[in-house]
Amino acid sequence: MSCREGLMSPQTETKASVVFKAGVKDYKLTYYTPDYEVKDTDILAAFRVTPQPGVPPEEAGAAVAVESSTGTCTTLWIDGLTSLDRYKGRCYHIKAVIGEDNQYIAYVSYPLDLFEEGSATNMFTSIVGSVFGFKALRALRLEDLRILTSYSKTFQGPPHGIQAETGEIKGHYLNATTGTCEEMMKRAIFARELGAPIIMHDYLTSGFTTNTSLAHYCRDNGLLLHIHRAMHVVIDRQKNHGMHFRVLAKALRMSGGDHIHSGIVVGKLEGERKMTLGVIPFGGGTLGHPWGNAPGVVANRVALEACVQAHNEGHDLAHEGNEIIREASKWSPELAAACEVWKEIKFEFEPVDKLDKEKI
Repeated sequence: MSCREGLMSPQTETKASVVFKAGVKDYKLTYYTPDYEVKDTDILAAFRVTPQPGVPPEEAGAAVAVESSTGTCTTLWIDGLTSLDRYKGRCYHIKAVIGEDNQYIAYVSYPLDLFEEGSATNMFTSIVGSVFGFKALRALRLEDLRILTSYSKTFQGPPHGIQAETGEIKGHYLNATTGTCEEMMKRAIFARELGAPIIMHDYLTSGFTTNTSLAHYCRDNGLLLHIHRAMHVVIDRQKNHGMHFRVLAKALRMSGGDHIHSGIVVGKLEGERKMTLGVIPFGGGTLGHPWGNAPGVVANRVALEACVQAHNEGHDLAHEGNEIIREASKWSPELAAACEVWKEIKFEFEPVDKLDKEKI
């Protein structure tokens, strides 16, 4: 468009000049609203904010609201064409993180009208699309989201979910992840033709839209969808920057996935004990058993049932776990063999992402 074509008509220019004043003003003047009463129709986000030196926390929180909703670096004349109060994000509360220097939790509300129905891609493009590169922030982490039930119901979600649990069917998880969506669907069809009850997908490296398409196919064709979280640690490992895994898990729930591959406390990958309790993945401990896969399954099952029984009897698994497993191995040669192979293996490193001293 030429400069002449881009000029406003005299009438439009006159009207705009009455209400529009070009320039830059503090974000907090418009987007920090501590008196705002959260609505039932708002999506809420909790960000861990580390401002640059000299940037007040209120300004930093407002900057997050600006960049993740409707604002930019300057005032816009087109703001007068819509209701800014209806569509803008708001930083409505800020609190310091106990025990951390210059870190704050900024609570931001987003009106539901900002987001497209049934699209995790759209929601995360809006909320975390570019705000993490904001120069006024040294670091930023999305700790949690409150997603409305009414909005979540616009997503098809997991192909089956816990309501359709069918027992303990075991099988190989054929990974359908590949370079194109077309090839991914071919792999899913191939798995179905083989009679596989379940397939696997890397939902972060492939993307939410791709994952949702695969989830729809699985729902329509009776396949369970197991999710691998490859690349998650690039996003969630650092405590002060990125996104907490609970947010990635909620994104998956909307995008579609029956269950997810996750880390454990004592394994080689990052995981803080209190944040991973209740998750019991059996990967290398099954396939790496010295007698083969089937004995590996037996060993894991015996260990699991022994721990469940001990827990129900009041034992402390964190402190008595080794003794409980050793005792169970006396009547399970498969478990005894596993204990012998891995008795010296330890991954005793301090986790990077730990729970705060006080709940935020």
